Amino acid sequence: MSYRLYVRPLPPYTEPGEDPEARFFNWVLYDAGGDAQAQGSHDVQSTIEQTLSQNGLEDVLLVGLIPGDEALFCVADIPAKQSRFINQALPYAVEEQIAQDIDSVHLALGMHTPEGYRVAAVDRMRMAQWLELFSGWSHTRLDAIYPDAALLPVTEGGWTICLDGEFAMMASDRGEWLSMQSANLGMFAQTMAAPPSEDVVAEVPVVIYGTDTELEEQQALLGELMVPGRLSVRREPLELMPLELLAHAHHHNLCRPINLCQRDFSVKGGRDSALKPWKPLIAVAAVWFVVQLALEAGMGFYYQQQADDMRQQAMSIYRQAFPGDRRTHAGNVRRVIEGQLRVAGADGPEADFVTLMKYTGEQYSKVATTGSVTFNSINFSQSRGELVVDVRAQSYDRLSALRNGLTAQGLEARIGSVVNESSGARGRLTVSGG
Repeated sequence: MSYRLYVRPLPPYTEPGEDPEARFFNWVLYDAGGDAQAQGSHDVQSTIEQTLSQNGLEDVLLVGLIPGDEALFCVADIPAKQSRFINQALPYAVEEQIAQDIDSVHLALGMHTPEGYRVAAVDRMRMAQWLELFSGWSHTRLDAIYPDAALLPVTEGGWTICLDGEFAMMASDRGEWLSMQSANLGMFAQTMAAPPSEDVVAEVPVVIYGTDTELEEQQALLGELMVPGRLSVRREPLELMPLELLAHAHHHNLCRPINLCQRDFSVKGGRDSALKPWKPLIAVAAVWFVVQLALEAGMGFYYQQQADDMRQQAMSIYRQAFPGDRRTHAGNVRRVIEGQLRVAGADGPEADFVTLMKYTGEQYSKVATTGSVTFNSINFSQSRGELVVDVRAQSYDRLSALRNGLTAQGLEARIGSVVNESSGARGRLTVSGG
């Protein structure tokens, strides 16, 4: 596991492309064991890079933290589970929660919760600037960019607040985050006091982090958070800068932030695959799979040829017996023969008017209820061996059921000239010996 470098820019935030020595950062370096090995405040990029070089560190994972108010927290209720469909539906699912053109917003997908998918929305132009700011650092490889407040350690069932000078970072266990001026914390107390669910909650826990000096200076302000019976406030003094709290929470999985480096702003393209050590085994498995697939395909082709030969033999025998039948093929020969045998067993070798009328009447009695199916006229063609019935029913489903019943008896039945009317459906049912 590589070293991880957490970098947080300090205001005022200069535009990318300007003098790098005019941009200042707070930073902390964590080793693989989760211990802080180095840190600094108000340093320029070259100073941080020099520290990495002096310690002989290469390919350090860089985690960039941007102000929490740069990214908006949203929830997307998307029933799909496949990532392709989720990404397609994502802009429409959060469009009403964002106060700007959705096409100008970059959306990053977070974890799925019972309420829906957690989503971070950030202006595309601003995201491009942040990506440029954290890219190309010597001895590092950009791993992720997060809203800083999203890295606060989660307080189950409540809120976490970190005092940071004139500002305060806030995060709830529902995943939402925000940054505001410390002076406005009292106004937000009622929002924090609202329970996270419909369950009755005696008190919502609130943990406030800050240096002893900040906690003392904000004593009056913090008193406004004491909503009787609604908020349970606990103060946690910080001996270090807030960035170290955020880095510690992230490194030890105490938070659930959303990585903004996704989709058009992904930085994973140049990273070595985690499957690289397994490539030889994967290659052997792929060869075995191809051989097995070829064997299965060969056997399938052989059996298909056998089946085709048997069908041809069956049709050859049928043509010898019925040389004049051109409508029967290998797909329906079995049904046709069964129908012919059934008709022959009832009334001899030909399907005459009486035989066709018998089977049609039987199916009529099965599907017809009072007034649901009506025969308007019946015609029989001796030369074609067809019975033509002008039939009316309450719905096309009734006509279809009548036809299917005749087909199941081995006869050939079809419905034509169907007309849907307000009172039902009417059509022409043609029945022959199959």
